[in-house]
Amino acid sequence: MTAHTIIFSPIEQSTRSEQVVERLENAIISGLLKHNEQLPNETDLARLMGVSPITVRDALNTLRGKGLIDTRRGRNGGSFVCELSIERIFKQHPLHQASHEYLADLGEFHCAILGHSAVLAVQRATEQDWMKLNDLIGLFTQADTAELRVQMDMRCLLSLCSLSQSARLANQELAIQAEWAPLISRLYQDSLFHINIVEQYHILIDILKHRDIIRSEQQMKHLISIGIDQMLRYKLSMEDE
Repeated sequence: MTAHTIIFSPIEQSTRSEQVVERLENAIISGLLKHNEQLPNETDLARLMGVSPITVRDALNTLRGKGLIDTRRGRNGGSFVCELSIERIFKQHPLHQASHEYLADLGEFHCAILGHSAVLAVQRATEQDWMKLNDLIGLFTQADTAELRVQMDMRCLLSLCSLSQSARLANQELAIQAEWAPLISRLYQDSLFHINIVEQYHILIDILKHRDIIRSEQQMKHLISIGIDQMLRYKLSMEDE
């Protein structure tokens, strides 16, 4: 199960274009669908997501209206993901408007999703799966801008979640990333925060490879908790200004 398999998997209520919009919007905001990436055509998208072409067309119109995709005509035409700057992403979910209670609750929910995903991944993933995740962590390590760091972090988390082989968990993670990515993007402007998270990922992958269920869950939750703690500190500093 890959990130794109999760993004384009069938939705539960095939009559609602809002669910298609939400799925694709979440993937774009979190950086899983990259700038200038071409979406499947309407027919293929309808087949992949288990909806009608009309539903897909309505959803794409909504995404265009939000400035998330752009439609180009001609031989190489189609629907392409628009570029979203950190500032624009931040405006869609500003940290200064998030309450302390909201951030704490978001962190607990994210820990629950990823903690259980880590438990299942330990039991179900193969050595080849660990190698692929390790490669993603390597790309995350090399990321030198806030935008790239956020994108690669989200890919690492979704990849780990996909190793649980639970479509429901993976889709929950994809949905929460639309909230998580804009919040954590501010933190990734700090290289020291990036270095810290990189170190935590390396610890995590080592524990996962040793099939240690308890420590894998603990380390996964610890990694997410670091982000939440930093968000709360950042918010307090904003309030003091």
